[in-house]
Amino acid sequence: MGFRCGIVGLPNVGKSTLFNALTETAAAQAANYPFCTIEPNVGNVAVPDDRLQKLAATAGSAKIIETQLAFVDIAGLVRGASKGEGLGNQFLGNIREVDAIVHVLRCFEDGDVTHVEGKVDPIADAETVETELMLADLESLEKRVPNLVKKGQQGDKEAKSAAVVLGRALDLLRDGKPARLTVANDADEERALAQAQLLTGKPVLYVCNVDEGDAAHGNAHSARVFEKAAAEGAQAVVVSAAIEAEIATMPPEERGEFLSELGLTETGLARVIRAGYTLLDLLTFFTVGPKEARAWTVAVGAKAPQAAGEIHTDFERGFIRAETIAYDDYVTLGGESGARDAGKLRSEGKEYVVQDGDVMLFRFNV
Repeated sequence: MGFRCGIVGLPNVGKSTLFNALTETAAAQAANYPFCTIEPNVGNVAVPDDRLQKLAATAGSAKIIETQLAFVDIAGLVRGASKGEGLGNQFLGNIREVDAIVHVLRCFEDGDVTHVEGKVDPIADAETVETELMLADLESLEKRVPNLVKKGQQGDKEAKSAAVVLGRALDLLRDGKPARLTVANDADEERALAQAQLLTGKPVLYVCNVDEGDAAHGNAHSARVFEKAAAEGAQAVVVSAAIEAEIATMPPEERGEFLSELGLTETGLARVIRAGYTLLDLLTFFTVGPKEARAWTVAVGAKAPQAAGEIHTDFERGFIRAETIAYDDYVTLGGESGARDAGKLRSEGKEYVVQDGDVMLFRFNV
């Protein structure tokens, strides 16, 4: 799957409440005091996709299997985390293991819920967390880059390439900018950046946690966050953790009416997933048959053998071809047989770039 999002933020901004709601569990203890989340809780959720239902209905599939998305609820961060304050070292270590950061920001006023900084200011909160991440990256690179430069001067080509690109990242950090703005000029530099596991190199999705009354349109606090996200090339969504928690306890058939009453057309989970897909350049392809209709996730630009490998490594290793039908053609023409008769079933080779919504059947030999 390769899509693991770490939910971070200052204490008491609604991280664990949101995590519980998104995963429809009570695995993370939500409490009104710092560090109530000690170990990172991990929850897998099904990615909602209406296309999967239509494909299953068209093919008469006995089972529907959605693709999965992993959320990791990470302990709250405070100032000084880069120096080990609070649960700093653990916090930073947990972030290194995720693909993207879902940064929950408090955008609601509530005198009954304390704020670690004593005031509601989502921009300041975001900067507090990002500063700690930048300080940790800065310390790491100031030790690493000189060693890479030395190895490069001794003839180590890999170290030389890494020294160049990580040197650019170091310059950005010294200038108060995150490492994700670093430009890699070739595959070697991209690999060096990835291997460095820089905390500020990860894409960020800001989640503005608002009260119920602001869930549909946001408020002045969330508007500022959206401006910040736009300036950074990040993503932002408005979510009410309180509403999501309530939805999680409802029968599925009652959720639509409840959302409609609040002026909403979809859950916060759906918005978070869509923004996350955009952030990480992901797409969905499908496998469909009488036994099951199943959704799979790959990166934009993935070729057919890589998609096959998501199902099983043998499929990628022995890949021959992929019989492919566009989603619209599959549904409109009544399935594989109709698409084949209409000339819409294509035989694609190893260089085929998978498109969002492709219905694929892989031929392989091992």
